[in-house]
Amino acid sequence: LQVGDNFVSSNHLYGGSYNQFKVAFKRIGIEVKFANADNVEDFEAKIDSKTKAIYVESIGNPSFSIIDFERLSAIANKHDLPLIVDNTFGAAGYLFKPLAHGAHIVVQSATKWIGGHGTSIGGVIVDGGTYNWGNGKYPQFTEPSEGYHGLVFNDVFGLGGPFGNIQFAIRARVEGLRDFGPALSPFNSFLLIQGLETLSLRVQRHVDNALVLAQWLESHSAVKKVNYPGLEDSPYHANAKKYLQNGFGAVLSFELNGDASSATSVVDNLKLVSHLANVGDAKTLIIQPSATTHQQLSVEEQAASGVLPNLLRVSVGLEHIDDIKADFEQAFASIGKY
Repeated sequence: LQVGDNFVSSNHLYGGSYNQFKVAFKRIGIEVKFANADNVEDFEAKIDSKTKAIYVESIGNPSFSIIDFERLSAIANKHDLPLIVDNTFGAAGYLFKPLAHGAHIVVQSATKWIGGHGTSIGGVIVDGGTYNWGNGKYPQFTEPSEGYHGLVFNDVFGLGGPFGNIQFAIRARVEGLRDFGPALSPFNSFLLIQGLETLSLRVQRHVDNALVLAQWLESHSAVKKVNYPGLEDSPYHANAKKYLQNGFGAVLSFELNGDASSATSVVDNLKLVSHLANVGDAKTLIIQPSATTHQQLSVEEQAASGVLPNLLRVSVGLEHIDDIKADFEQAFASIGKY
C-alpha cells in the first residue's frame, strides 16, 4: 500500500493490529476502514476506488469469530482485491488453511503455535501466488524499481514470468526484509523449525483441552458467558464446522459473573495458569484483554471488538485438563464466585 490508499479490515482483531492499523498507518497516509466482522456485506460496502486489500483474522481475537470465507473471497474476487488472512489462531494450517478458502496472502506470528514455547519472536508471510499484482492497481510492481536498476517485478516474477507468480514474496524479501530489517537470528530460526516438528502433536492436545475447558466453564456458576466456536451455541459454530479441521481452536474467552475487579482477582489467584499476554504456549496463559492487549482502544472500540471489562482470555496449554480445571476452581472460590 502507498500514501492515499486504504484497506478494509475486520474489526475483530488483536489489539496491537487494531492500533497499528488505526494509528501507525495513518501517520504514513494509509487509511483503514473497519468492517463489522459479523456482516460480510459490510466489507463490500466499505470498498471504494482507493481500496487495495481486505484483511481478516482466521479466528478473531478475542471474540473468536469466524467469518464466512467463501462469501468474503467472492467479494474480494469481484473487486479484484487481495484477501489477506492472519492465520495465527489457525495454528500454521493445522486448524485452518486460508489458501484453500480464497486467501491470496497469509501472515502468521510464528511465536505462537509454530514455536510453541514462548521462546522466540518471529513471523511468516506466505504468498499464495494466485493474485495478479500486475492488474494496474499496484504501480510498485509494474513500474521500474529504482532500488534494482529499473527492474520491473511484474515482468520478471509475475504471471507468465520464468519463475512463476512470486513477485509479492520477492518484494517482501528484497525490500521489506532488506530495507526494514525484520530478520530472524539463526538461533531463533532454529527454535521455530524445531517447534514445527511437534506442531501437530501439541496443537491437537491444545484444542482437545480447550473444548473440555470451554464446556466446563459454560456450566460453571462463576461464568456468565463463554466465547469458543467449538460450543454448539456459539454463533460461529456453523462456520467453524465448515472451515476448521482437527478442532475448534486453542484459545477461548469468558465473561465472569462479576465486574472488572473480580476478573482481575481471578487472574491474581491462579497458581498453575500463568498471567502472560501470549498464546500458543505449552503453558496455559490468561489475560484480561481490556487491561492488556486491547488497552489502547477506547471503551467503544473495545466493545466493538468483543472486549468487556469482565472478559478473560485463556490460551489453553498442554497440562492435564483436570489440573487446569482445578486451578480455575480454586481461583473462583477465592473470590466467592459459585
